[in-house]
Amino acid sequence: MYQAFLIKYAEIGIKGKNRNMFENALVRQIERSLRDCEGTFAVTKEFGRIYVEAESEYDYEETIEALQRVFGIAGICPVRIHEDMDPDSLRQATADFVREVYPEGKERTFKIFARRSNKAYPKDSMELNYDLGEAVLQNCPWMKVDVHNPDVVITVEVRQRIYIYSETIPGPGGMPVGSNGSAMLLLSGGIDSPVAGYMVAKRGVQIDAVYFHAPPYTSERAKQKVIDLAKLVSRYAGQIRLHIVNFTDIQLAIYEKCPHEELTIIMRRYMMRIAEDLARQDGSLALITGESIGQVASQTVQSLLCTNAVCTLPVFRPLIGFDKQEIVDVSTKIGTYETSILPYEDCCTIFVAKHPVTHPILSVVERCEKKLDGVIEDLYRTALDTVETVIVGEV
Repeated sequence: MYQAFLIKYAEIGIKGKNRNMFENALVRQIERSLRDCEGTFAVTKEFGRIYVEAESEYDYEETIEALQRVFGIAGICPVRIHEDMDPDSLRQATADFVREVYPEGKERTFKIFARRSNKAYPKDSMELNYDLGEAVLQNCPWMKVDVHNPDVVITVEVRQRIYIYSETIPGPGGMPVGSNGSAMLLLSGGIDSPVAGYMVAKRGVQIDAVYFHAPPYTSERAKQKVIDLAKLVSRYAGQIRLHIVNFTDIQLAIYEKCPHEELTIIMRRYMMRIAEDLARQDGSLALITGESIGQVASQTVQSLLCTNAVCTLPVFRPLIGFDKQEIVDVSTKIGTYETSILPYEDCCTIFVAKHPVTHPILSVVERCEKKLDGVIEDLYRTALDTVETVIVGEV
């Protein structure tokens, strides 16, 4: 029924002189998302519009689902293309469209919204509204006109070709991935961090990730769980380089040398140090975490202060004001929740202290870390030298 999809965007439309760059980024992300879909498509720009035109048979539902994962898309309009510029031909095509999309059996109200960008067309927009509305009334008697609050708005755009559509399917919004730099996500097997990565990617940021593995205390299934989560996030964010760090020896050294009530904070600080080093290697400009104020002991304001003290890159915490249910809701929407709750624990849960400090003092934490001098340096270098990198998703 539909030969193409009109892609609507929101924020990109106010980008001024940079708008073309954002449009090109959106075209690239649309092409990436459609690669695995049945059929072939041509993605084109035309006078402030982006069109996805089917060049072969395709699966409608699959295509819509793929487009709904492309950040930067505000709306997806399934479009009927009409090539004949004859007014009588357009009248018939509009009536046929309404008859097929809104068949007899249910009364509806409608409005024609016509726009003539092609000034060579013999009728202007107002004349088209009257003319096409009359054609629908004559051919579809179950449709009634209501220009103020219609059930259906039939949009007809007269350009080099004529596009007829009546539905706008919501897209994810945001900005196209790759249009706003890159950042390194600290990805665990929990619920929060995949959602944090999704939310920052939605603002156009290219995502890489680091996972801290602690064999034999954490299993290969825990590692595979994180890889699976990265794959799920990559459906929205595009290709992700997932760096897997063997963190066992560093954790054991902290466990042996440092007070156990400070254990979580000190481990977290070393994770941030390693993540920042990897971010600089990858050219990332920031770190991303799934922290939310007060959710656990390491996420109180005092704890976040101590964690931030080791970082020179900015740390994005998009979930900072979310409660757990809000995070779960987003996790469910993007399809990561069921994987996140699989019972394979990561290093953060294995080495947790029985009574972690909730109001750490930075000077005390730094003094505790001095006990690692002469031990931690070689372990740190080894952890960086033995990083395993897995590429998930497609460019």
